[in-house]
Amino acid sequence: MNRILIMVVLGMAVAAAGQEASQQPAQPAAPPQQKKEIKDPAEYNAYVGAVQQKDPAAKISGLEAFLTQYPNSVMKEDALEALMATYQQTNNGAKLTDTAQRLLQVNPNSVRALAILTYLKTAAGQSGDAKAWADAKQYGQKGLAALPNFTKPENMADAEYNTLKTQLAGIFNRGVGLAALQDKDYQTAASSLRAAVESSPNDVSLVYPLSLAYLHLAPPDYVNGLWFTARAANLAPTPAGQQQIEKYGVSQYRKYHGSDQGWSDLMAQTKTTPLPPAGFTITQYVPPTPAEQAADLVKTKKVEEMSFAEWELVLSEGKPEDADKVWSMLKGKPLQMVANVISVDSPTSLKLAGSQDDIDAKRADIDLTMTAAIPARMMPTPGKDLQFEGTPVSYEPKPFVMTMKDGALLTAKAPAAGKKPAPKKSQ
Repeated sequence: MNRILIMVVLGMAVAAAGQEASQQPAQPAAPPQQKKEIKDPAEYNAYVGAVQQKDPAAKISGLEAFLTQYPNSVMKEDALEALMATYQQTNNGAKLTDTAQRLLQVNPNSVRALAILTYLKTAAGQSGDAKAWADAKQYGQKGLAALPNFTKPENMADAEYNTLKTQLAGIFNRGVGLAALQDKDYQTAASSLRAAVESSPNDVSLVYPLSLAYLHLAPPDYVNGLWFTARAANLAPTPAGQQQIEKYGVSQYRKYHGSDQGWSDLMAQTKTTPLPPAGFTITQYVPPTPAEQAADLVKTKKVEEMSFAEWELVLSEGKPEDADKVWSMLKGKPLQMVANVISVDSPTSLKLAGSQDDIDAKRADIDLTMTAAIPARMMPTPGKDLQFEGTPVSYEPKPFVMTMKDGALLTAKAPAAGKKPAPKKSQ
C-alpha cells in the first residue's frame, strides 16, 4: 500500500489547520458562524504555537499539552488531525492508531481518521494478521458512508479537494475489497476493488486481487477477470511474479476460450491500457453437443475406421439417419476387437466393456454369446483384456449395450476399442 498517499492525506489536514490558525487575529473578532473561533487568547496562542512547530517532537508535545489543557476546545478535531499527521511523520504507528481512535470519539465520521485506521488494518491484514481484516472492512465501509458528507476544508482549492476525496475513496475501497476477498464475498470484493483500481490503475496489489474476485464469482466474470489477470501480469514487479500470474491467466483463458489463441494480444493490449475499453469481449468456447460430435464423425470418418467408442457415440447420441448409417455397416458382420472383461456369466456368456469410458466405469457395453463353451483353462478373468470375434445383432442406445453372437476367442491382437472423441477446441 502507498505510504506516501497517507502522508499526502494527512499533510492536507495539517496545511488546512495551519492556515486556519495563522489567519486568526491575535485578539479574535467575531468570525462568520461557519468558521471555528478560539475566543480565549491563551487557548489560541497554545494552539497556534503547537501547530506551527517545525520540530516533530515539539509539535507532538505542544499538541498533546493543548488537548490536555483544553479538552473541549473548538479546535480539538483539528488538533487531533495535526497530531495524527505528526505521529505518521515520526513513524509511531501505535500513537497514530490511538490518535485516530481518539478523533473518532470526537467525530465518528472523520474521514481522515477512518482512512488512517482502514489503511493500518489493511496493511496488518496483508502482513498476516487475519483478525485485522474485519476492522479494515468495518472502517472502510464507515469511511465510504461518511465521504459524501466530507466538506471542503477552508482555503483548499477545488482540484485539491477532489483529489483528496478520490484518494480517500481509494483507501476505503481497498480495505473493503481486500477484506471481502478474504471472506470469499466475491461480489463485494469485485465491486470495491474495481473502484480502488480505477483510482490506482497501476497498483498490482489491487489489480491481481480484482482479477481473482471476478474469476471466483458465481458464475465467473471471465471477460473482466482475464483482462485484469493479464494487466496484473504486466504490472508484476519481477519476472517470476509475471510468469506465475500469466501461467494462471493462460489456464483460465483456455478454460473459457478453448485455446490460448488471442492471449498474447490481450497481454499486449493490457500493457498500456489500464481498464477494459467499451465493447471489449472474449469469445467463449462452447463445446459441440454429443449429437454434433456424432454428425461430424459420420461426415469425416468411414464407419470401418471408427473405434468401438465412436460407434457407441453415434449409435447412442447421433441423429437417426447417422445411427442407421453406422448400424447398417455393423449388423450381421463379424468384428474382431479387444474389450475388457466385466463379468463371466457362464461358459458361453460374457459381459465386456469396449470403450475406455466404460472400462473406467466398469460398465458392460457388450453382451457376448459364444459359439461354444469356453474351456476352463481358457476362461477369461474379469478386469483383463480379451481378444475376440463377435457378430453384432442388436443394440440398446441408452444405456448403450451392443449384443453380439457367434463369439470366438482370438490369439492374434485385435483392434483396440479407444475412447469416445473429446470435443474439438476452438482455434
